[in-house]
Amino acid sequence: MKRGPKARPGTKWRTAAQERVYGRRLLEALRATAALGPRAVKEAADSALAFTARGRSRWSRAILLSPRRKARLLLRTGSKIRRGRRRARAAEAGGRLRGRLRVLRRLVPGCRKLSAGSLLEEAADYVAALEMQVKAMRALADALSAAPAAAAAAEPGSRGGV
Repeated sequence: MKRGPKARPGTKWRTAAQERVYGRRLLEALRATAALGPRAVKEAADSALAFTARGRSRWSRAILLSPRRKARLLLRTGSKIRRGRRRARAAEAGGRLRGRLRVLRRLVPGCRKLSAGSLLEEAADYVAALEMQVKAMRALADALSAAPAAAAAAEPGSRGGV
């Protein structure tokens, strides 16, 4: 699929082949991090998603490069929260949009310095990727929850639920 400037960013996440590739990578990553805790599972799922995106988007590159940036981010943890003064209603309307864009820039990895248009394209691609991640994790959870029931029914000496 050719990706030009006018290509729809979310379409590549809607293919069954892409979902299978991600599901396989997610399963491999989860097997490697099963005993390390929930944060390790989240990082494994995010990195599998970014690896499946092959670094074509800003958010995937930001996730793939994040272990290198963690040491720098740990140095900044002691900062204070500053509250701004109240503004007039006219200025507040334009500020509301800017504030929402600022929040969106923080939510999508690697998009803190993008223009509004590029940010919205990246956010759309990231949301589509997250939808695929949720779908794959649901399928994995369903398969894992069905496995103990099937194993109990196949046990020798089992009466099949009687």
